Amino acid sequence: MSVLSESSVRSALSRVQDPEIRKPITELGMVKSIDIADDDSVDIAIYLTTAGCPMRTEITDRVTKAVADVPGAGAIRVELDVMSDEQRTELRKSLRGDSAEPVIPFAQPGSLTRVYAVASGKGGVGKSSITVNVAVALASRGLSVGVLDADIYGHSVPRMLGTDAKPTQVERMIMPPVGHDVKMISIAQFTQGNTPVVWRGPMLHRALQQFLADVFWGDLDILLLDLPPGTGDVAISVAQLIPGAEILVVTTPQQAAAEVAERAGAIALQTRQRIVGVVENMSWMDLPDGTRMDIFGSGGGQAVADRLTKAVGAKVPLLGQIPLEQAVREGGDGGLPIVLGHPDSPAATALREVADKLAVRKRGLAGMSLGIDTTRHL
Repeated sequence: MSVLSESSVRSALSRVQDPEIRKPITELGMVKSIDIADDDSVDIAIYLTTAGCPMRTEITDRVTKAVADVPGAGAIRVELDVMSDEQRTELRKSLRGDSAEPVIPFAQPGSLTRVYAVASGKGGVGKSSITVNVAVALASRGLSVGVLDADIYGHSVPRMLGTDAKPTQVERMIMPPVGHDVKMISIAQFTQGNTPVVWRGPMLHRALQQFLADVFWGDLDILLLDLPPGTGDVAISVAQLIPGAEILVVTTPQQAAAEVAERAGAIALQTRQRIVGVVENMSWMDLPDGTRMDIFGSGGGQAVADRLTKAVGAKVPLLGQIPLEQAVREGGDGGLPIVLGHPDSPAATALREVADKLAVRKRGLAGMSLGIDTTRHL
């Protein structure tokens, strides 16, 4: 039999991740002490990053469960302490470096995170539903995914991801809550109740900048930004703060909506961003008799893709058509996205296919404006 030792207990604790930072507590300096008594009971002291850490119960449970699996371990007692200011400073330096001012990691030349700005010309096309479901589908593939709710006025991501948790702050770092394995940040987490946000352009830019630089996102594979409708301040700020962000356009089949969505995508001509593709939402409704009803018409998504292809001089694909299903709305209201709640439904299948295309997409010039006037001059 294995002899119970501090080394074996510490090895078990190395498999316990902090729920917010998503790194082993042993690497974060959170293990204060390990004491093994003569009767093989184990006393473990753990440092929390802040006194009001909302994850204290979950951390205690994870530590207890991990040590219980160590051969020979008897009763387990977990004591919680709080890091000192000096310890928090060291933690921040180990995670973010020692730069005087926070930087936006996704704007750095060596960043490997793919950033998709989900845009629509008008509200009501299901842009947030697409964002959340694609994010959850990507996370279910094992990718590290984050969602930034950049729709400051019409924020809805926290409800859709099923959490009302508030971010915690470690020095100048904001730890984003996690819902369905997706890290997220939203202005809704900093306001009381359903209080409206009444801000002008410069404040919107500053909020977006803080969400990108001050939040500890960790090593993300993909970051999705849920933009407000239209081509206003936030869309311009995203282009300035993260020039490498790619635009994902969401529309409905309705021609009027498609024309407006085309404008949202055409902003790439001015910002010189890539357009990753178009998603057509509410494409049709499947009826009980097996037929389809085109409630909002047909062809809008392909029309947007074709016109944007012509405008930017590179192929802009139609990535998917999402059927209209009541379960999409119910999942959004209930905080359980349809890709989890009804994974075999047609809408969930179509959303996963969109996520699959975004997950395997490689960087390149496809969909990027080349700044060339394609109009023929005689």
